[in-house]
Amino acid sequence: MIKRTKASISKCILHKVGNKFNSTKNAFSEQELEFDEMSYDLILPYLLRPFSNLAETYRFNHHSNVDLNEINSYASQLLNDDSNFIETSKHIVMHLFEQSNSAQIKTGDVMVCMFHDLQYEDYQTDAIGIFKVENKSHFFQTFLENGSYDLITQKGIATKKVDKGCLILNAADGEGKIVLSVDHNNYDAQYWIKSFLNVKYPDDSNEHTKNYIEMCREFSKDVMQPQFGGQEQSQFLAKTVDFFKENEIVNIETFKEDVFEKEDTIQLFEDYKKVYESDHNVLIRNQFDVSEIVLKKQKQKIKTEIKLDTNIQIKLDVDAPDASAEYLERGYDEDKKMHFYKVFFNEEG
Repeated sequence: MIKRTKASISKCILHKVGNKFNSTKNAFSEQELEFDEMSYDLILPYLLRPFSNLAETYRFNHHSNVDLNEINSYASQLLNDDSNFIETSKHIVMHLFEQSNSAQIKTGDVMVCMFHDLQYEDYQTDAIGIFKVENKSHFFQTFLENGSYDLITQKGIATKKVDKGCLILNAADGEGKIVLSVDHNNYDAQYWIKSFLNVKYPDDSNEHTKNYIEMCREFSKDVMQPQFGGQEQSQFLAKTVDFFKENEIVNIETFKEDVFEKEDTIQLFEDYKKVYESDHNVLIRNQFDVSEIVLKKQKQKIKTEIKLDTNIQIKLDVDAPDASAEYLERGYDEDKKMHFYKVFFNEEG
């Protein structure tokens, strides 16, 4: 999570990146951008705003030696000595160009910036920012000619959000430099995260909380719903969220005891966990600290709805794990030869 109260930009340059699959080439600037007061006051929050609420961070990755990671190497050079800023920024764009392994990868403007006095957690640090603008917006420009006003349509960069961006902080932990990344055009997420940056999640509470809840969500879809129905699926998800809210530390054995009532369901969960870890190449920890920020984010992705083939949906509150069992009954009508749900309530809201 970044705060930009005292942040400043000392260097910034803009290049254009092409795509080798559709014969568009890179175009490089030979001078840094020079901002006037108005443009500087717009560009600083435009570039940094997307990082203000990020909970998850990354660390650089490489199959043999992380020092050989291209962006890690270029960022280290600039953070140690920015005298070769323009040439190094060109190398960053050339590396981005080389990762355009599909004609679907968009060309665009690339900005490389040096930031100072960013606040990360409880300290201030410098950072290298890399931003790619892929989509431009139409806007009207008015002008005065021959005593009358007229307007023309132009195309430019909207100041609401960047399409893709990363901050490489001049700060590290035991797993390497801290990297933050945003991508609002996730049709090509692997291109930015895996190919260009080549980063991975660190081994911390954010990652463990995210992995575990995502596994539970997939388990609910792949196992609970098909085998036990929508009510049991929603009840499981609500109990999962409740467990994370009530416990600062997740222990997998305690989780299974609290969430599952039947031994055969616990066995299904254990079997699914092994397959999920293998298929997704992740390690689900048996015990870890809960990240409240990640829990809040993951909770928004959980849908506890029972969708019926009669065009009726029953939406359950994920924050009320006992409501489904207490106020919702499932049965079968012999006359209609159809399943039914009976809902108990005092008043309509």
